[in-house]
Order: sequence, then structure tokens, then C-alpha cells
Amino acid sequence: MLHEDSILAVPVSARDHTQGNPHAVVTLVEYGDFQCPACGGAYPLVKQIQHRYAGNLRFVFRHFPLSQAHPYAQLAAELAEAAAVEGRFWAMHDWLYENQAGWAPRGAAGLETGVRALGLDEVAIAATLRNPDIDARIRGDFMGGVRSGVNGTPSFYVNGYLYQGDFDTLVHAIGRVIARQQ
Repeated sequence: MLHEDSILAVPVSARDHTQGNPHAVVTLVEYGDFQCPACGGAYPLVKQIQHRYAGNLRFVFRHFPLSQAHPYAQLAAELAEAAAVEGRFWAMHDWLYENQAGWAPRGAAGLETGVRALGLDEVAIAATLRNPDIDARIRGDFMGGVRSGVNGTPSFYVNGYLYQGDFDTLVHAIGRVIARQQ
């Protein structure tokens, strides 16, 4: 169900990590935490939605690390942003979710595996992780989520409105929005 009283406080812009058609009928924004088991469970379902609505959907990922519950969520977000500097945000995003069960229990050592698995330059990544812009980017996403009413992960917005419900209903909600626009 889309909640028209809960809207996205920060509009999607060029600074966001996006996949899909930039002029799509539907923009799906996820506020996610790379260590969150529910986000890990949602990941393949989001991929299915992206595939199903390919030309009509733009997907946006924003960081919302819940560090008190997930001690390595912030570091994982930082690593994804460091990979973004190398043009590999989505590769790291996918690796983090696809390998969550392996890296999360091992923390930083597990995350290093991702750097190697993607063939990223470990020295460059380490240097990038020290850049304060990385933390500022993640904090900006997080605070935008707070202003938008995000209180858990994953949180989804469809064309700027908070979605609450199960994934089958999300698929149908997106389908209805697309049908109305065609």
C-alpha cells in the first residue's frame, strides 16, 4: 500500500546510485542496510522487479545503516561508496547482498574478501575509505531517510510515496502505476 502522507523528503537526483531507465514511469527507492537480513532477503525480489519492469523502472539505492543492530553496516556502506569511486558501486552492492551470510559474521575481514573478489585495488580502496566525503554521503542518505520517515530497513518508496506491505503487493502496486501512465 502506498502512503500518500509519507513522502520522500529528498528527491532523486544525479548524486543517487541508480539503475534502469532514467525516464522510467516508476522510480523505486530503497533505503537499505547491507548487513540487514531483511534487506538481504529483499535483494533477489528487487532484482525480479527490475527484470519484470525493465524499461519502465528506475531503481535507486540509498544507505540507511542501522549500526546499533548491525555492527558492520556502516563499514559495508563505506566500502560500497569506495567502490563507487572506482565505478563499481553496483558490483559491490550486489556482492554484499549475495554474500551477506559469508561476510557479515566475519566483519571487516569478510568485507576484504569482497574487495578481492571484485578485483578492486586494495590500496586505492583503503585510501578512499579515509576520505570524509564517503561518510558525508552515507550520512546524507541516512538523514534524508529520517526526514522521509524511514524507521527500518528495507524501506521502499514508489514514485516518492512510502510503500508498506509484502513484495507481491509491491509488484502489483508498481504494475498499477505503470498501467495508469500508459
